[in-house]
Amino acid sequence: MVKALATAGLACVLCAAGLAAQASSSTRASCERSSTGFIPLPDLKGSTYQGFGGGLYPADSNGPPASYRKEGTGYVARVKPRGSGGSPSAAGKIVLLSIGMSNTTQEFSTFKELADTDPLKNPRVVVVDGAQGGQDAVKIKDPTARFWGRVDERLSAAGVTVKQVQVVWLKEAIARENRAFPADARGLQADLRTIVEVLRRRYSNLSLVYVSSRTYGGYATKPLNPEPYAYQSSFAVKWLIQDRIEGRLAGPWLAWGPYLWTDGTRGRDDGLVWTCDDVRSDGTHPSENGQKKVADLLLRFFKSDSTTKSWFRR
Repeated sequence: MVKALATAGLACVLCAAGLAAQASSSTRASCERSSTGFIPLPDLKGSTYQGFGGGLYPADSNGPPASYRKEGTGYVARVKPRGSGGSPSAAGKIVLLSIGMSNTTQEFSTFKELADTDPLKNPRVVVVDGAQGGQDAVKIKDPTARFWGRVDERLSAAGVTVKQVQVVWLKEAIARENRAFPADARGLQADLRTIVEVLRRRYSNLSLVYVSSRTYGGYATKPLNPEPYAYQSSFAVKWLIQDRIEGRLAGPWLAWGPYLWTDGTRGRDDGLVWTCDDVRSDGTHPSENGQKKVADLLLRFFKSDSTTKSWFRR
């Protein structure tokens, strides 16, 4: 890939494109914007984006530092079937809960369908979709927001309790973000930190939080979260996890879930692409095809990652 594409100048061009999308009255995705030229964070190793290094983790790495991974094994060991009161029980449940916005619930609900019919999934794992439409990071960082009451209702409907929630998939953004980088990513990082604190207080047995950033936003026709903000949200997640690695954030062990952003049809090194068929008419929310694509990434992650397969699989 041409590293020079990941520059401040190109970011400004994409900022202008984002503003243009805000003014658009189109009801169809902007399929011509099939690439930004940005380099996906895992492929950016050894280079920078506006002065900030690539890789999902510190030191240009796509994996956590050895010492942090070792710390994570202790948190993984805490994930076990628990009764409704939170005590370990062979007949108990392990709740895997999603927290986030509209894209999150659309993708996670499809993942739930796949996971619940997968013969390799541990029957003690209960997948609950707590994410909700219209609920961006600014809204749900408020611990008194109605969002959290609805999450409790969904847990109850699934026959589980807050004390059985042990793993969370968190995916959020800030609606109508318009700040220049890195202020936009720093703002989301701060909101995500607050959300993790809310999770920590609400779910006493929460051990693991996996965080993902946005999918490709180049097809967006509305200002909800177009490029370059979708791409730049990955830095918010990276910096959030780095806060946990370096001891500036306490609570559950944080790590990347699947990294979802790819440069449209130009793709990324592992071959993942995001086409106009993967989005709905607004260019922002995933179509059924896009939902399935993300759900497949989630299922692959939970079945194969070294910190998940011990409890997610039979």
